Amino acid sequence: MNRSITSWYSPSLGKEMPIATYGDYGFALLLVPTAAADYLEYERFQLIDALAPFIDGGKIKVFSIDSINNESWLNNNMDPWQKSVRHQQWNDYVYNEVIPFIRNSTSWETPIVVSGASFGALHSMNLFLKRPDLINGVIAMSGVYDLTEYTKGHYDDNVYFNSPQHYIPQLSDHNILEQIRRSGHIHILTGAGAHEDPDAAGRFARILYDKGIGYELDNWGPGYPHDWPTWRAMLPHYLGTRF
Repeated sequence: MNRSITSWYSPSLGKEMPIATYGDYGFALLLVPTAAADYLEYERFQLIDALAPFIDGGKIKVFSIDSINNESWLNNNMDPWQKSVRHQQWNDYVYNEVIPFIRNSTSWETPIVVSGASFGALHSMNLFLKRPDLINGVIAMSGVYDLTEYTKGHYDDNVYFNSPQHYIPQLSDHNILEQIRRSGHIHILTGAGAHEDPDAAGRFARILYDKGIGYELDNWGPGYPHDWPTWRAMLPHYLGTRF
C-alpha cells in the first residue's frame, strides 16, 4: 500500500495541518477523526488495515485529516463563541484546502465520499450536507447529529448551521436539496451496544425522510458497541456492498 504524509500551513486555521494518504487509485474516501483524535487515528486503530483490500485493489484512495476539536468544542477553557468560530474555520479548511488537495491528487471528476465515527460522524454528515456540490456522499458511523450535544448549552448561528438536526428541517434551497437527493449515498450506521445511541440515528433519519431525502439507516444491533471493532466491521462492509 502506498502511504504518504503531507502537510501545509492552513490559511483557514493559521497552523500547519497534516494529511495522510493511502493508495493510488479509486474514488476518494475522506476520513474525519473521532473526538479529539488526529489524522493517524484510523491507522493506529487498524481501520486502514481493514480497508487494505479496497485500497490495494484500486477501489478507493483514502485521505485522513486532523480534527481541531481540542481547539473548539472539547476545549473547556475556551470561550463558547470562539469555539463556534474555530469550528467554522475548520469547515473552511476542508472545503477550501482539503477538497482541492484531493482533486489535485486524483482528478476533478473523482467522487469524494466522507466518513467518520462518533463525533466524526456528525462532522462528516455536516460537511456533506452543507456542500453536496463538493462532496458526493457520506458514511456516518455511530453518530449523533445534534451539535448541541457537544456545546455545553451554547447556541449561536455557527452552532445552528453546523448542526444537521437543526438546519436540515429548515433547509429550503431547492438546488442544494436536489444535490443532496441525487447523491444516492447517505448511509447512517449505528450499533445498539454499549454507549451507542441508535435513537439519535433514527431521529435524524426521520428528518431526512421528511425532506424527501433518500438514505440508508442500518442498526447493527446490540452486539455492536461504540468502539473500534464495530467501525472496522461497518466501513469495509459498506464499501464492499454499496459502492
